[in-house]
Amino acid sequence: MAIKLNFEVRQVEANERPLVAAFLEAQWGSVQIVSRGCVHEADQLPAYFAIWDDQLVGLVTYHIKGDECEIVSLDSLMVRIGVGGALIEAVVQKAAYHNCKRLWLITSNDNLTALGFYQRRGFRLVAVYQGAIDASRKIKPSIPFIGMDNIPIHDEIELELWLQAET
Repeated sequence: MAIKLNFEVRQVEANERPLVAAFLEAQWGSVQIVSRGCVHEADQLPAYFAIWDDQLVGLVTYHIKGDECEIVSLDSLMVRIGVGGALIEAVVQKAAYHNCKRLWLITSNDNLTALGFYQRRGFRLVAVYQGAIDASRKIKPSIPFIGMDNIPIHDEIELELWLQAET
C-alpha cells in the first residue's frame, strides 16, 4: 500500500521573508543566487512554499521580467512525492497569469538529478555556458568547486519551457 502525503503549496507572505532567508541559507549557504552573471537576492523574490504537517518542505523563488520568468531556486526536502513538481506548477500558473511566454532556469553541470527532473516536466536544454560558474565564483566565492557525485562544477546549463507558442 502506498502512503499518500498531503502537502500544501502557497505563496510566501511578506512577514515570512525571514523564514525564506533561513531556508535559503540552509540549502544554498546564502540568500544570494547567481545565474547568468546576475546576483539575485533570492529571499526578496516572489516565492512559493510547500508545507507538510506544518513543516516547510520546499521552496521555489522566481523572477518575472518582461515576457519571461526565471526559476531562480527550487528546493524540496522530500523527494519523489511531488513537491518539486507542484512548486513548478505554481510558478507556471503565475507566469501564465503574467502572460509570460517562456519559463527558464539555470542549473550547474554537476546536477544530473535536476537535469532529469526538469526534462521529465517538459523543459528542454537550450544552452551550456562553459566556465560561467567559474566566473560566478568571483561574485560569490562560496560556490563550491566540487559538486554532486564528485563532479567538478564549471558550467551553467540553461533549460526552458515555452508557455506560449514561440513567435
